[in-house]
Amino acid sequence: MRNHYRDFLIRNWEESDRTRAAEVISYVLSEYGLGWEPNGADRDVVQVEEYYLATGGEFWVIEHQSQLVGTGAYYPIHRGEKAVEIRKMYLLSSVRGLGLGKYLLQQLEAAIKERGFQQIWIETASVMVEAVKLYESNGYNLTTGVETTRCDRVYFKLLHSGH
Repeated sequence: MRNHYRDFLIRNWEESDRTRAAEVISYVLSEYGLGWEPNGADRDVVQVEEYYLATGGEFWVIEHQSQLVGTGAYYPIHRGEKAVEIRKMYLLSSVRGLGLGKYLLQQLEAAIKERGFQQIWIETASVMVEAVKLYESNGYNLTTGVETTRCDRVYFKLLHSGH
């Protein structure tokens, strides 16, 4: 993955991004009063190889003027049929409101579809109002069965083949 949106670069995660990606995510979480959980909900950020690369998922980072400003990822899950969970979609507040989140979501969906998956799940927290608005305005339906402690919403979307 290597893609541009305005002057942002979206690319595949590399080993040297581990600390910076974790910093972006923990910073955004703290902004919403949520905790960084390296041994729980955020273990996947510390162990990207194991959670994403080894399972057929992808983890992307977003750069702006060689600074890391966001992340986005997904991996296959055993929840429904040919399903993935989109995870770790975080953007620093300085780069929100530019359409980057929507673009990132569309790129993730395209990559997921290309790999033959049909269902997408996303968990988030109500306090993350921008995220909630983004998912709801892009065809994600609120459903039940939250699995992550700090989240209180779970969304579901069916990808239609040949769409």
